[in-house]
Formats: sequence, structure tokens, C-alpha cells
Amino acid sequence: GQSRRRKQPPRPADFKLQVIIIGSRGVGKTSLMERFTDDTFCEACKSTVGVDFKIKTVELRGKKIRLQIWDTAGQERFNSITSAYYRSAKGIILVYDITKKETFDDLPKWMKMIDKYASEDAELLLVGNKLDCEVDREITRQQGEKFAQQITGMRFCEASAKDNFNVDEIFLKLVDDILKKMPLDVIRNELSNSILSLQPEPEIPPELPPPRPHVRCC
Repeated sequence: GQSRRRKQPPRPADFKLQVIIIGSRGVGKTSLMERFTDDTFCEACKSTVGVDFKIKTVELRGKKIRLQIWDTAGQERFNSITSAYYRSAKGIILVYDITKKETFDDLPKWMKMIDKYASEDAELLLVGNKLDCEVDREITRQQGEKFAQQITGMRFCEASAKDNFNVDEIFLKLVDDILKKMPLDVIRNELSNSILSLQPEPEIPPELPPPRPHVRCC
């Protein structure tokens, strides 16, 4: 008989991280997520209804990390649904469109959502998307940087989902910042419970958490 080499099962993820992408309608949240997870770009993406998510496993700092990326709807009528995802997020990507001033003007509204529902330890990243539309730019890079500087610990980056510019960097830098911030005992605990990464992904959000007692100063 012919011997067959058994395939080794893939090593389970060392631990899981949840990241959410928020921002006004049409800024390219879904496009950023799909470019990162599937390396695809849809010119005419449909608006997200409620919440969608994708999974991508990355390796950083010698660890295998299963990223659960939640893509939230930008319309206000979905806020009561999407707000339930803030509390469990280790990282939050806030996106605006550099060619639409109104999406930049909406940023304080999104910061209020973060302050109300997200963990104070969540890493924050502000992204000016659609850098491929430079000729139609309405928001300067300096304006984006200035807004981010007003928020403690918030990073800033410009990107293009269409041209695949800075997309991987956005997610990987955010994950790296999260790992650097995590105490060693938390990481060890996550490693000892790595079986969690094999459980089915949730289809519904956790119960809506109570508002945070402290508001981040901006």
C-alpha cells in the first residue's frame, strides 16, 4: 500500500482580538475590511446593514492572532445595534472620507459613541480614507493629524482601500499597539485559553453594556 503523509492540523490561534470599524456612511469601512481580509475591492459596495464581520489570522510578535473585524453601519438608525460591539473591542478604527468634509465634521459624534460605550483601554486609530481621490480632497492631512492629537493615544493615518495603500499597515499597527499594551499575565491567560479561538464566531452582539462612568477628554 502507498503510504500517505497525514496533514497536520493548523495550529490554533494563540488568542483572539476584536476590532471594530466605525464612521459615517460611505467612507469606505467595508472596503478597508475587505481589502485587508480578502484583498478585494468593490467599486460600488452596498451599505452595511447593522453589523458584518470578517476573520483574518495574522502573526505578530511570535504569536498567532485571530482577528475578528466588525464592520458597522454608518447610519444613525443602526446605532442602537452597533453600540453593543464597542465594549468588547480591543481596537477601534474611526474612518472618514478625505473628499467629504461632512464625514470629518461627524468625528466628534463618533467620539461620543466611543466615550459612552468603549473600554477606556481600547486602542484608537483615525483613518482618512480614499487617498486615491487626492484631486477631490477637502480635508488636509494636517486637519486629520490635529484632530487625532486632541485624543489621548489616538494614532492617525491616511489610506486608500482602492489602491491598497496603507491598509495592511493600519490593521497590523493597531494590533501591535494592542499587544504592546497588554500585560504579560493577560497574554498568558489568553494563551492558556486558546481553545476559545476554535469556538463558533458570534452571530449576534453581546448585551448592550451600561455607559462608561468616565469620559475621555478631547
